[in-house]
Amino acid sequence: MAEGLFGIIGGTGLSDALTEKLTDVETRNIDTPFGKPSADILLGTVGGNKVAFLNRHGDGHKLSPSEVPFAANIFALKKLGVHTVISSGAVGSLREDIKPGDLIVVDQFIDKTFKRLNTFFTGYGAVHCELAQPTCGRLRKIILDEAKQLSSVTTHPRATYVCMEGPQFSTRAESIMHRAWGGDLIGMTAMPEARLAREAQMCYAMVALASDYDCWREHEAGKDKQTLLKEIISNLNAATDNAIKLIEAVIQNSHDVCSEDCQCRKSLDLAVWTAPEKISATQKKNLSILFE
Repeated sequence: MAEGLFGIIGGTGLSDALTEKLTDVETRNIDTPFGKPSADILLGTVGGNKVAFLNRHGDGHKLSPSEVPFAANIFALKKLGVHTVISSGAVGSLREDIKPGDLIVVDQFIDKTFKRLNTFFTGYGAVHCELAQPTCGRLRKIILDEAKQLSSVTTHPRATYVCMEGPQFSTRAESIMHRAWGGDLIGMTAMPEARLAREAQMCYAMVALASDYDCWREHEAGKDKQTLLKEIISNLNAATDNAIKLIEAVIQNSHDVCSEDCQCRKSLDLAVWTAPEKISATQKKNLSILFE
């Protein structure tokens, strides 16, 4: 891997399992202008390569999606020197061909969140990042190339992720609507994480873990809630095992995961529309890390 600190954001199912893979672990407690991140960041090695790992929901899965401090999480990783991030998260499938237990390398998002801080630049000025392609195409290709080598893992090369506020799940009418919109997956944590990664000039990709079909698809008759829950947990465990194999392969076998030449690393070049003299010196100093 090219020189650079590689970031991993662990979501539901992945955090505890991936932590066990880290060696030579150091714990970093990071302060940011946006408060503390979800948890201390773990610096360690996977396959001899250095990574920074952050548990999105905090220790013991304490934080619901709306409570996750997304801005602090991304800022803290950038402060440590992370320029490339793979994020993970459990999702419901909106498509028959995306089966529970599959992995999906997301390429698009529909953002339905409304409670969350979705920019670093409130009070700073008018900053407009281009977001037509919200994930890093270069990083996605690396992940997909490695996925081809893992015959036991079913990985879908693209999907549109609908991010809802939660914490309740969709109504059936909403689920059917999301399908009509062109959504392939439903989840609660990809946004504003992807937006903020772009504002932080990071290469960002998401590997989603399908745990079940969303409620557009009726459950098989005769199954009680406990049986259904066991199936969902089993699917998530299978997807987690596959995701760890894939992320490990990317970290160990790819030599250009971290690239300073990627367009994602230049996303603020033309984004600031406010006259420089109108931006306060304090704000410039507080957010200078984003421009590095």
